[in-house]
Amino acid sequence: MNYNSAGVDISKGDRLVARIKAMMGASGAQIGHFGGAVSFPVEKYREPLLVSSIDSVGTKTAVAKVLCQVLTPDTTHYHSTPDTTHYHSGIGRDMVHHSINDIACCGADPLYFLDYFAMGIMDVDLASEVIGGVIEACKRWEFPLVGGENAEMPGVYRDDEYDLVGSITGIVEQSEYIDGSGIIAGDILVGFPSAGLHTNGYSLARKVVESSDFDYTTDIPELGTKIGDALLAEHRCYLSEIRELKRNFKVKGVAHITGGGLPGNVSRIIPKGLKAEIDYGNWDEPPIFDLLRKTGNIAEEDMRTTFNIGVGLVAVLDSEYTQAIVTDFPDDLYSPFLVGKIRFAG
Repeated sequence: MNYNSAGVDISKGDRLVARIKAMMGASGAQIGHFGGAVSFPVEKYREPLLVSSIDSVGTKTAVAKVLCQVLTPDTTHYHSTPDTTHYHSGIGRDMVHHSINDIACCGADPLYFLDYFAMGIMDVDLASEVIGGVIEACKRWEFPLVGGENAEMPGVYRDDEYDLVGSITGIVEQSEYIDGSGIIAGDILVGFPSAGLHTNGYSLARKVVESSDFDYTTDIPELGTKIGDALLAEHRCYLSEIRELKRNFKVKGVAHITGGGLPGNVSRIIPKGLKAEIDYGNWDEPPIFDLLRKTGNIAEEDMRTTFNIGVGLVAVLDSEYTQAIVTDFPDDLYSPFLVGKIRFAG
């Protein structure tokens, strides 16, 4: 017996690392060492705080996998055609965007990123597409991927199944750290639009689709695309919007709307004795949500606590900004809208 006979091919990991280095260019020189290193910008901060987060893209990977299998049924590698590679690279970008949003809610700018990619049987081409998306997003937002782990785990994952996890570290001046402690009754809740499910609620969404008369390649007129494409819409990154808020407004709190929806995530930043009063009719939902609602006969409470239903980010501001936040925000950024107010609890 050897490691190959047990289902693990180390040479695949070596080939994958070589591809990652090539995709990264000069910045890939340190990839493959036992630890990633990044210089600390000591000259920019007096009292720096490091802010870290770790998360996954959940079962959004399963939608990408099934859609590619259906669209490329006659290929050995279901991801290998030019028409489907964007699905997996999109998963990589989603992971980075989700992670950036989490630390940006605290006022932090990204410093570096790490990823974990695992499959039942490692497919170097597929892994390269996913991690290529990670690299692309890191370059777009100007911070490095400094390392990661690529694992082949037969018996834990199915042969063609993969998982992606990302860990990010950012930095913020202590005086600029955003924690919600200054929120008071009367403050306004400002939302920024999501593109769709982002990276949460896919276990329910998949159950709805797979229990219906549709499949992921069904074209739905009200969606303007296939169901699978609507479900795989990009998880938006709100770093530019948060930076704009910090420059021009006194930001009291920021919530990334992920698992738990608006109620679960906004409540995380509100001090005791207060509550968020959300006006659910104040924005237009992407049509994928109503399709899931009606097709799955999902109760409204479950919709609100499972999905973001069209709001990817919420900021809490003083009520004096009620008009300015809507009228003065730059046109080249996602347009904010009012979603509610802070009230006394009880």
